[in-house]
Amino acid sequence: MTTSSTLFVLAGALSVEAALGYPQPIYRLVGHPVTWIGALISALDRTFNRENASFGERKMAGVFALLVIVVVPVLIAVLIERLLGLSAFGMIALMLIASTLFASRSLYDHVRDVARALDTGDLTAARLAVGRIVGRNPETLDAHGVARAAIESLAENASDGIVAPVFWFAVLGLPGVVAYKAINTADSMIGHRTPRHEAFGWAAARMDDLVNLPASRLTGLLFALAALFSQTTSCSGAIKAMQRDAKNHRSPNAGWPESAMAGALGLKLNGPKTYGTTFVEDAYMGDGRRDATAGDIYAALRVSVSAWGFMVLAILVLAVILRG
Repeated sequence: MTTSSTLFVLAGALSVEAALGYPQPIYRLVGHPVTWIGALISALDRTFNRENASFGERKMAGVFALLVIVVVPVLIAVLIERLLGLSAFGMIALMLIASTLFASRSLYDHVRDVARALDTGDLTAARLAVGRIVGRNPETLDAHGVARAAIESLAENASDGIVAPVFWFAVLGLPGVVAYKAINTADSMIGHRTPRHEAFGWAAARMDDLVNLPASRLTGLLFALAALFSQTTSCSGAIKAMQRDAKNHRSPNAGWPESAMAGALGLKLNGPKTYGTTFVEDAYMGDGRRDATAGDIYAALRVSVSAWGFMVLAILVLAVILRG
């Protein structure tokens, strides 16, 4: 497939996903590509992550497992691309398949649900809604904390769930985005510093950091660009916050979109938080106010939608240039 064809398919896939998301009837019938990958990861974890093995042995087993986790879906993706070819039908089918690997619609809907619950003053519902998109304990959060958590999740997942898949599809087509989703899913399932997964999930965690590096920076820049076109957000604030704070985040990548969003909205995000019963000390992103509200969530959603729109527009312009 030519580069211009890949980009046209990508723009179409993003548009389809933004409009339709992943239909629930299809999910109930056959699941989702990520759940299929997750089933493979669980099987490998049960089979090769032996508790009586040494740390080094479990680490090497994790490297082998990651290879299987990536290679098997990628081979299937290569086969699908070859079978579909460059016909109009093939490109439309590829567009529909690729649309399942982005998450703008579901991310938007989940974050909006948090804002709506806060708008009604229902903190219990807001905590329940934010608990679906964050790993921390929502019961420890007041209304401002719930709003900050939703905005932080929106910023980080915009990179992981949208911009990074877009980047790898643009570079390597369907096999590229499938490889990314496999790595990202492996990190979310086994890339934790727990007794069971610290060794076995080491390779998944390190690889996830690597493949998310370009998209995290790009997401921050897209947020800054989007903030330029609203009177209530600050492009310069986003850029300053990225320059000052992104490197201080405990994640090598999450700090870029989070600090950009914080600077754009005039907020101070991140900082100390509780995951389950574990207290984590983390750096602040931004130097604004901490009293985030539902209004700030809506503003963050507008920034995100604008950023995604600019991204699709850039993809289409580049595709036309390359086609010409």
